[in-house]
Formats: sequence, C-alpha cells, structure tokens
Amino acid sequence: MEKMKRTPALQMEDLIPDANRRKEVIRRLYNNESLLGKGGIFTDMLQSIINAALEGEMNYTLASDSEIESANRRNGHVNKQVRSSAGTLNIRTPRDREGVHEPVILKKWQRSLGTGVDDIILSLYARGQSVEDVRFHLEELYGVELSAGAISAVTDRIIPEIANWQSRLLQPFYSIIYLDAIHFKVRQDRKVISKAFYTVYSVDAHGQRDILGLYLTDSEGARQWGLILEDIKNRGVRDVLFFCIDGLTGFKDVIEQVFPESQVQRCIVHMIRNSVKFVSYKDLKAVCADLKLIYTSANRDQAAVALESFSIKWDKKYKEISPKWRSNWEELMAFMDYSGNIRRLIYTTNPVEGVHRIIRKVTKTKGAWSSETGLLKQIYLTLIYNEKSWKKNIFNRLDTTRELIDQFGERYSIHLR
Repeated sequence: MEKMKRTPALQMEDLIPDANRRKEVIRRLYNNESLLGKGGIFTDMLQSIINAALEGEMNYTLASDSEIESANRRNGHVNKQVRSSAGTLNIRTPRDREGVHEPVILKKWQRSLGTGVDDIILSLYARGQSVEDVRFHLEELYGVELSAGAISAVTDRIIPEIANWQSRLLQPFYSIIYLDAIHFKVRQDRKVISKAFYTVYSVDAHGQRDILGLYLTDSEGARQWGLILEDIKNRGVRDVLFFCIDGLTGFKDVIEQVFPESQVQRCIVHMIRNSVKFVSYKDLKAVCADLKLIYTSANRDQAAVALESFSIKWDKKYKEISPKWRSNWEELMAFMDYSGNIRRLIYTTNPVEGVHRIIRKVTKTKGAWSSETGLLKQIYLTLIYNEKSWKKNIFNRLDTTRELIDQFGERYSIHLR
C-alpha cells in the first residue's frame, strides 16, 4: 500500500522571500506590535502585495503590446490612498505612455479594497454608533481615516434598498398582524419634534414572523393607521384573520373599514397597564391578581363573572377600572372564543414590543436625530443586523396550525398549499 506523502509545512522563506522584509516582520512579531491598522505588519504586507500585483498587471500589458510591435512603455506612477479593512494603504499605480492599461485588482478611480470597510461601517452604524463614533473606531482599530461625509455616503447607499423593501409585494394572507408605534425626537426646521414610528409585524399562514413595513409620520392616530392599512392592502394583502392592537381611539373602526372580515383583539397587557396606572402600591398585587382571574377564565361567561366580582370588591376605591373593561369588552374578550395556542398568539402585542426593544436598545442613547432619513437608516440597519431575533417561527407552530385549520377551515388551509 502506497504511503500518503506529507505536505511539507510552509516556511517563512516561502511566505516572505525578501530577507529584509522577513527580518522586519519577525522583529515586529516578537515586539508584540500591531498586526492591523497604522503601521501594522499585515497592513504593510498587504500594501506591498497590491503594489507588486499592479506592477505585474502592467508587465502583462506591455508584454501584450510588444507582440503587436507597439511603442508603448512605462510612464511613471500615480500615488493614492486606498482604504481597506486592514488599514489605509499607500498605493502606487503604474501608468503607460499610451494610456491603454486598465488595472484590474484596483481600478483607476477605486478608493477602497473590496467591501470590508463598508461592511464595518454599516455594522457599527447598525449597533447605534454615531458617525463620529464610527470615524473614531475605524481610525483606532483599523487605521482608516474617513470624513463624516464619506461615512454618511456609505450608509446612504442603503436608501434605495429601504425604498425597495418598503414597496415590495406582500403575501395575500396573514394569520395575525400586530400594530404598534414608538416615538423619537427628530430635528426639523431648527426645532426638535416628536415623530411616530409605526411598525407592522406579521405572522403568515406557515407561522413565520416578518415585518411588513415601517412608517414615519408626525403623530400617531387612527386615521394614519388607516392609510398604512390601505398601503399594505395595495401591496397585495387580501385577508388577515386577526389584528392585535393597543387602546388607541378609533383603531378598531379603521381596521374594519379596510379589512371587514378580520377579528380585532385589544392587547390585554396594555389594558392591565392602563387599569393599574393610579392604583396604590399596597393594592397593586391584589388588583392585578383579581384582573388576572378575568383574562385567564375558560370562556366569556366566566370572565364576565370574574369582572363582576372585581367590581364588587374594588369599585368603591378604584371606580374607573371596571367601566374601562366593560366599555372595551368585545375587543378584550375576542381571544376567549379560541383554543389555547390561538389565545397565546393573539392576546397581546408583546411580539411587536419585542421588536421595539431591539430598536430601543440601539437608539436609547440618542437625544434627537438630525433627520428622518438618518433615523430610518438606523432602524432599518438595526433590524437587518438583528434579524434572527425577530424573524422566526411562532411558538408551537404545528399545534397552532391545526387549531387554525379547525377554527377557520378553507379560509386558512388554502394558503398552506
């Protein structure tokens, strides 16, 4: 049996033939000097490799010209600085007399090597770093010096991508759509004003979560939500089983105008927060425990009995709570008509609030945004770089699917094919 030949290990002489450069690299390694960035070993080596490759390209061009008896020859160099993920490189691009040579590895007007730096800029920006923070990190860690305008230009490249994402076609059917908004401060006309950022977060027929749209307007209101629902309808949505919403006045009416067959569920968690807003701390646990008996009841009848019991016990002290529940009873108790997994899916807007927590984690240190565009870029990049946290299947997907088939029949099952 023939023995396998061992591949000889590479030696420093193989990697760096130049004896002087090899000695310099070894010296820097033993002195624990920087590997990347300003004066880094690999930055220096990469610079030499690129310059040598450019010279090789010129040699090939001149050799090809000599075959056709051309008088073309070298005509000096053009010096330029190129940014790379290893640091700023000083590049000497050779020129030819006739100007026919076209560099391939680094084109004439190219100022960055590959896309490494752009990816770093977008990653830092997506994690809440300001333009000045990004400048500092690039210079400190990678030895790349960029102006604020150059960094903004890199982030501006995603604006067309955002526009395409906002106008993309949607699926015709969704099991549930959660609607909620958060607010940010934005500078406009030399003033700082509050802007409402609307999030449309969905679950499709197969239990996959997705964000259908992000919308930025001056304030939150039912009329604006109506326009957003019209937009998603124009983009292809034809049927939605459930909408889960907060307690915004008129919200249910605008949903029923656009999607009349959909069931509207008001968020139980929002309702509890509003109910205990003015409850004394010493009564808080007891009030919450009695409210829990309402929304954890087996059916609407038991829930009504639990509400009546709550009213008898607490109306004298907190007379505003039980009337709130009665006036919104149909929207609050909609989930009672369904089985356990469907209830879990629709009783609260917590899923979309989870998306908002991802956004707030990045934006919480910002006082005010310089523009709407800057805010939109920040939020979009944050969501893209944290996609695994929100774009996932629902809990108990298969059991929930079976329950939805039992409850809605062909209206739901036809979209599983």
